[in-house]
Amino acid sequence: MNILAWIILGLIAGAIAKMIYPGSQGGGLISTLLLGVVGAFVGGTLFDLLQTGTFTLAASSLSFGGIVVAVIGALIAIFLYNMFTRRAA
Repeated sequence: MNILAWIILGLIAGAIAKMIYPGSQGGGLISTLLLGVVGAFVGGTLFDLLQTGTFTLAASSLSFGGIVVAVIGALIAIFLYNMFTRRAA
């Protein structure tokens, strides 16, 4: 997948995940983009692990299913980030 598709997928997945997740996440456009790209990797890897049973670093594609998987991954990333930063505080 080319870099423009990664940016689009990251923005869409990050924005949707921030709208779904309760509470305030803060951050701007760049953090939303990074959250979505991380979510695409997390979601794609988990989906590949459940589908094939092997752990490979994979990313979701720019499709409806790929966006759903990326949003789920972004929600997991938000949860883990909030859990990690709460312990440090």
